[in-house]
Amino acid sequence: QERPVGPGIIYPRKNIHLLLNVFLLGAWGVVLLACRFYWMGNKPPNFSNSDNPAADSPSLLTRTLTFLHLPAVNLWLLLCPDTLSFDWSMDALPLIRSLADCRNVHTAVFYVGLLLLAWFGLRTNHTSKAKDANGKAHHYTNGRNGSSNGHNYHEHMNNSHTDGHAVGAQNGIKKHYESRTPLPTTENVVVFSLGLLAIPFLPATNLFFYVGFVIAERVLYIPSMGFCLLVAAGMRSLYVRLRRRSTRTVMVYLAATLVLIFGVKTVLRNRDWQNEEMLYKSGIYVNPAKAWGNLGNVLKSQGKMEKAEQAYRNALYYRSNMADMLYNLGLLLQESNKFSEALHYYKLAIGSRPTLASAYLNTGIILMNQGRLDEAKRTFLTCADIPDENLKDPHAHKSSVASCLYNLGKLLHEQGHQEEALSVFKEAIQKMPRQFAPQSLYNMMGEAYMRLNKLPEAEHWYRESLRAKPDHIPAHLTYGKLLAMTGQKTEAERFFLKAIQLDPTKGNCYMHYGQFLLEESRLLEAAEMAKKAARLDSGEFDVVFSAAHMLRQASLNEAAEKYYEQAASLRPNYPAALMNLGAILHLNGKLQDAEANYLRALQLKPDDTITQSNLRKLWNIMEKQGLRTTSP
Repeated sequence: QERPVGPGIIYPRKNIHLLLNVFLLGAWGVVLLACRFYWMGNKPPNFSNSDNPAADSPSLLTRTLTFLHLPAVNLWLLLCPDTLSFDWSMDALPLIRSLADCRNVHTAVFYVGLLLLAWFGLRTNHTSKAKDANGKAHHYTNGRNGSSNGHNYHEHMNNSHTDGHAVGAQNGIKKHYESRTPLPTTENVVVFSLGLLAIPFLPATNLFFYVGFVIAERVLYIPSMGFCLLVAAGMRSLYVRLRRRSTRTVMVYLAATLVLIFGVKTVLRNRDWQNEEMLYKSGIYVNPAKAWGNLGNVLKSQGKMEKAEQAYRNALYYRSNMADMLYNLGLLLQESNKFSEALHYYKLAIGSRPTLASAYLNTGIILMNQGRLDEAKRTFLTCADIPDENLKDPHAHKSSVASCLYNLGKLLHEQGHQEEALSVFKEAIQKMPRQFAPQSLYNMMGEAYMRLNKLPEAEHWYRESLRAKPDHIPAHLTYGKLLAMTGQKTEAERFFLKAIQLDPTKGNCYMHYGQFLLEESRLLEAAEMAKKAARLDSGEFDVVFSAAHMLRQASLNEAAEKYYEQAASLRPNYPAALMNLGAILHLNGKLQDAEANYLRALQLKPDDTITQSNLRKLWNIMEKQGLRTTSP
């Protein structure tokens, strides 16, 4: 018996199970979104305006038209993926700002087509109901709303039941019929495909919250399965409607050609993903600013500094206000010892993004190394006062703030303001994130307490530093000094030797051990440690200068002269180096060379009483030897 059906979209009983599955798929997606929202702290993530320009637009019309257009663009990528990119942020896809934009036509066509597909998937025509009135699905279907191919097995079996052979045939046919798995109707395939196409894509539509991208290939992975099912369903339906065999053959060849073309495109695209450099080069055409910037990072990691610098400058040519790119260029210039240029780009990065704590950190470090201590202090303090709101990367920001406070405390410590330094260090401990490596901070707190002669507190923080990082070399050296000061000589020597064992190539370790040996009056051993230190760190002024001083105290004046000369060449305008070189030359009888160095030291520091006293003694000797005829 045939049931009457009404016009329009109806929901026959056979579709209830399918619709229920689609509903469950959507409900499960909502649950996952809710969990993600909870893990993000019940607030949407923060992105920069360049990540999703439409979301930052003040115009409701612009946001609406652009967001409605994005699904159409994504569908076009599925239909014709001729232009792909790893990143579509910034201005890779221009905003739609008015109704006159021709891209609105594409948007309208997309949504009309989507509605037509949904209509076709949910409606059932009269013929389909007649065929499915018995509640059974037929195996041989022509794709026309689930109808059979015209041959009714029930009629055949009813007409042949009087013949014994026919009965046998009937049973055989029935057995064959029941053993075959029925294919789903075209309507069901379309509904399921649309659900698989649309529902996983919903979070990327900016419907629930703004996302941090414009277009992303990754969000099409699951929807592409629904899209492929739709294509297959369409080909299936078209194939069974074509009557001529030649036409069907042409369609099969066209389908095979389509698969081949997309397969070739997949292989070509996979080549772009072989490594980062090829991927970023492939995106220059779509998003040159972002692609050049990322390519610069790759080239820098490969040690190609000049090419990396040019890549960063290319990125800034297309978009001059990218704070991250300005910072990266500044960092590269800083590592290349181009400090003035680095400061320029750090300031531009701060101007573009005033909350970029890492730019403040590196600016302060450069200023501190240049002796501009007041400017460095102000920079570090400004960084520490940046509010922890609306940040692109909160964890990196907190790490940079803690590093700024650490450097500020270290600067105060070196200036002798130990109480202020400790206050800053404690603030750094409060603000540092979980992933921050605190061993250097703890070690500096121990140093500050040691300067205040609060040895128990100093020992506590040295131990905390070693607990945070058991192989932290500075903590071994400073703790060894504390143990030596408190009379625990054997234990102190063990820590010095452990530091050398951790890094035998670090001259500073030998230097500290040499100082310990010198205090223990083990002069020859101390001299050997000094020589090792100076050989390993021949470019470090402090190490070479200290080595020369230790050799002088060990009465090895010839060796001391060599290293004083080396120290003076490292810092030719440092009065203490010139004065000590003059003194060792004085002791070694090289009086005229000693006089030249004393005079040079006094030019740099005229009021130095030690140099003045040494020079007078030298002149007295020179006058007695007839090397000088007048006194000052």
